[in-house]
Amino acid sequence: MKPSDSAHIALIGGSFNPPHVGHLLAAHFVHATEPVEEVWLVPADVHPFGKQLAPFAHRLRMCELLCAEASGWLRASDVEHVLGGEGRTVDTLRHLSRRFPEHRWTLVVGSDILADLAKWKEPEAIRSLARLLVLNRAGHPSPGAVGPPMAHVSSSEVRAALAAGGDVSHLVPRSVLAYIAREGLYRG
Repeated sequence: MKPSDSAHIALIGGSFNPPHVGHLLAAHFVHATEPVEEVWLVPADVHPFGKQLAPFAHRLRMCELLCAEASGWLRASDVEHVLGGEGRTVDTLRHLSRRFPEHRWTLVVGSDILADLAKWKEPEAIRSLARLLVLNRAGHPSPGAVGPPMAHVSSSEVRAALAAGGDVSHLVPRSVLAYIAREGLYRG
């Protein structure tokens, strides 16, 4: 994926296992309030801490479907799959900075993971490669976080509800939910 011109791009990384309305709301908030032209959803190829994930191709396709809910400024990126490896944020940022030297980057994280940032690979290098934007996630207040508390939705709760045959129609966009049903994902 390549944007048409020099741009300021916000990156929202995660497992997106599956993507849900919380991701969509965060992307819309960032696009509406920050000086960025595009927001990219960046699903991890593999989870750096060994968490089991649905196959990458499914998670990328679900992100693409979620992106269709926007008007061209929201995109899904396969960069972590292209890179392979453990999905370390600093490696992704270095790759994107080399591939698109004309772009500026903002890394969007939720306040729920801010405490873990010091444990990430080369956290100072991350801060030198991208502006860090911390979104206020419901239940996880943090100094420096911006915006109202984002909706409390988690992929693990969505997966558990799907496995139990529960209704997640207000947590997952219709197009993503139809894909999950068609592909038989996350069923008990």
